[in-house]
Amino acid sequence: MKPLPSSFFARDTVMVARELLGKIIAVNGMKARIVETEAYGKDPASHAFRKTPRSAIMYDTYGHVYVYLIYGMYQCLNFTTEKDSPGAVLIRAVEPLRGISAMKKSRRTETITNLCSGPGKLCQALGIDKKFNGIKLGGQIRVLDDGFAVQKVKTSSRIGIKDALDLPWRFFIADNEFVSRV
Repeated sequence: MKPLPSSFFARDTVMVARELLGKIIAVNGMKARIVETEAYGKDPASHAFRKTPRSAIMYDTYGHVYVYLIYGMYQCLNFTTEKDSPGAVLIRAVEPLRGISAMKKSRRTETITNLCSGPGKLCQALGIDKKFNGIKLGGQIRVLDDGFAVQKVKTSSRIGIKDALDLPWRFFIADNEFVSRV
């Protein structure tokens, strides 16, 4: 398994979001395959629509971890993108590969398809919280390429937003049972 170089993340956010499908996240002794992503650039649904202290990481870095809290209770894992523009890819769902017992314990569920089928669920299962915010990928969180070939990618508008609904920037592996339930 090869770690993705930081240059992978320096590219167009939409391209990175699509190409992250099938890659592996390794964190806290666990591994999971990315099966669903969403791209966020400088659009009205994105934190980067305006530069703020929270969104500055999307402007100032690529290949870093951006973690934020939504609804006052759920962490969301993002990877920053683009060298010259703000961007980040939200990791919406992953397929558990290694450390499944620990994930089940963290999530308090035995149903494997419910472990990581949403951004808050995967953060809880993998033990990802705000302490990871701002770190460079390749250390505590690694993104790896094991050569897995994604057969069919589907797209849709992003979930849980009210602006920029016309942008088909949600990507997911077709027929994968670990994709979030919409």
